[in-house]
Amino acid sequence: MASTHIDLSGCREPLLRVVRDGRGGGAVTSAIFALMFLGLDDYHSGRWDEARTFADEGLALCDQYGYRLLRLPGHWIHALVAAARGDHATAIRLTDQMLQWAQPRGIYAIQSEYHFTRSLAALAESDFEGAFQHASAISPAGRFNPNANLALWTMMDLVEGAVRTGRLAEATAHVEAIRAGNMAAISPRIALLAGASAALVAPDDLAPALFEQALAVPGADRWPFDHARVQLAFGERLRRTRWTAGSRIHLSIALDAFGRLGAAPWVKRTVTELRAAGVAAAVTPSQGVGSLTSQEYEIAMLAAAGLTNKQIAERLFLSPRTIGAHLYRVFPKLGVATRAALRDALPTEQPPGSADR
Repeated sequence: MASTHIDLSGCREPLLRVVRDGRGGGAVTSAIFALMFLGLDDYHSGRWDEARTFADEGLALCDQYGYRLLRLPGHWIHALVAAARGDHATAIRLTDQMLQWAQPRGIYAIQSEYHFTRSLAALAESDFEGAFQHASAISPAGRFNPNANLALWTMMDLVEGAVRTGRLAEATAHVEAIRAGNMAAISPRIALLAGASAALVAPDDLAPALFEQALAVPGADRWPFDHARVQLAFGERLRRTRWTAGSRIHLSIALDAFGRLGAAPWVKRTVTELRAAGVAAAVTPSQGVGSLTSQEYEIAMLAAAGLTNKQIAERLFLSPRTIGAHLYRVFPKLGVATRAALRDALPTEQPPGSADR
């Protein structure tokens, strides 16, 4: 449990053994915890569909055995993926439900999960004031409360929100607290976030070297979403200081990574920056109608025609859950967040370039 806040890479195989034991009739509660931990690791590692699969299995066990409390991490994983992919309605609904259930029962750790998810959603929409408020609600600028376990995750969120809203003193104080606590020594992922935070508050002549140092942390690319966020921040800083050629390189890397992840709002934010840098950014190959498999396209067309998941499942001889999983992958590829937007995003005929994977 402690390692979920740092890096689970050395724990995956033991956790998978616990899951297999639970599936075979062993310790179910331990299996639920392991499933949720694996889901969180997959979220950080950019395997978002796998994260949701682990969460769904854990939620099913919770329903089977009546474990209401243990459902919360599963809902949180779904909320995190939804926020990152631009389905903010789902992220808000899930986090509100978590908070409403947990607060009367004194489960105050859920508040941090709520604020972390809302901070992520705000950053995706360039709502830097909202991001700062939510991140600092976990632990205020310049401090790392010992019981605020998600303060490590939100260090860059808080600093970026503070810098972009003119709170340079608060941003600098937080970077100093990161240095004083030697946070970068905790794990490569935390080192990536700590280095980027330092770069965000650095003077223009020092920032590029600090961004490069953060991106060069060994193993940092194991966390593609965090890595892409640092590339985006680097590109934004270079563009604002008129190093346009360099900004295009880092923004293009970020765009490719966000596209592969299906992080639709981050794609939009990066495309906006690239256009400001003089690049007419096209949709990445992992986006658009041409990126859909034949089955994804067929399901998307049926959903756009107004069929429910159950009706589509009956027509295609699949389960409603499978239909939902396909649509969850389709939405970010098409840059939409709702079923209602599918009709405008789809042509009347299947494009010849649709992926047959």
